[in-house]
Amino acid sequence: MGSLLNVSGLNKTFRGLHALQDYHLTLAPGEFLGIIGPNGAGKTTLFNLLTGLVKPTSGSIVFDGQEISRYRADQIARLGIARTFQKVRLFQSLTALENVRVALQSQTHAGLWEVLLSTPRFLSQEQTLVERAMALLAAVNLDAAAGEPVLRLSYNQQRRLEIACALALAPRLLLLDEPAAGMNPTETEALIRLVQELRRQFDLTIILIEHNMQVIMGHCERIQALNYGRVIAEGAPEEIRNNPDVIEAYLGQAASLRYAA
Repeated sequence: MGSLLNVSGLNKTFRGLHALQDYHLTLAPGEFLGIIGPNGAGKTTLFNLLTGLVKPTSGSIVFDGQEISRYRADQIARLGIARTFQKVRLFQSLTALENVRVALQSQTHAGLWEVLLSTPRFLSQEQTLVERAMALLAAVNLDAAAGEPVLRLSYNQQRRLEIACALALAPRLLLLDEPAAGMNPTETEALIRLVQELRRQFDLTIILIEHNMQVIMGHCERIQALNYGRVIAEGAPEEIRNNPDVIEAYLGQAASLRYAA
């Protein structure tokens, strides 16, 4: 099986600060990769580079055979890379359904006159969008809240809605940036079970950034540990749990690494 993502020699410098240094990754289709590291280790910078929000200082990003390191964010999204963010980014005044429809709209090709004249083709597309949006809401268990404004949704629901919006881009690679942040253990476990189900249902390859070591150790098949912008360890959960460089990087969090199940 060929690789879906190949990253080599990736570097990002901000005014002399090395946010990411000589980063390498080969990711196979269907993998569930976890990325850990202390705050400021370069994890979110990596996601920003992979999705085109920032451009690398040097290095290569090849997705499904295409070099994308200089592509715009919208071009990368159309190729099949979608993400969520540390802080929820939704249209707060719109409903759950409307948020997903906005995300789906980027996949349609209706012309200006079709919209202005409400042509049969445009109206058919709109109906299809609603049906697809409802299906995505159902996939994240939010179909009953379709008409609710985001402002009235719980934090847990907003996190799931953000995942639905990412799925609206029809990704092959889904990047999740601390999706369980701020959740209690019960909510976290339910969310990760949902992510695993979506992985199977939508045939996703997933990269997960997460500070919750139980989530990372219990669900990711392979883990990378970053510190000061460099990969300091990579391997199966058991290898990472007992790696002295990882334990040193986490200092007082070492115990959570040792006993995470």
